[in-house]
Amino acid sequence: MTKADLIEEVSRVVEMTRKDSEVIVEAIFDSIVKSLRTGDKIEIRGFGSFRTRQRQARVGRNPKTGTRVEVPSKRIPYFKPSKELKDLVNHAQAVASTQGESVPSA
Repeated sequence: MTKADLIEEVSRVVEMTRKDSEVIVEAIFDSIVKSLRTGDKIEIRGFGSFRTRQRQARVGRNPKTGTRVEVPSKRIPYFKPSKELKDLVNHAQAVASTQGESVPSA
């Protein structure tokens, strides 16, 4: 699912214009990004939590030339799905496999 697909789905379910749905989706994404930038943790019950993790500085290699490259420390976004989300995903796979449908693996 792409961002455009998500906007279309919100528009369809809430029965509002695509433009209004786009504003809502953008506002949610912007809020998540803004919170992660300030170091806050976002927790959406039943879905999961977003937070940042610190990666230490390290020495890497340029794959093209093989030369050593200093990679600085950085913060990376991390998503941890809730138990409920994991169960819903796994239940969908279990139902599909009992019905003989193929479920794409991630």
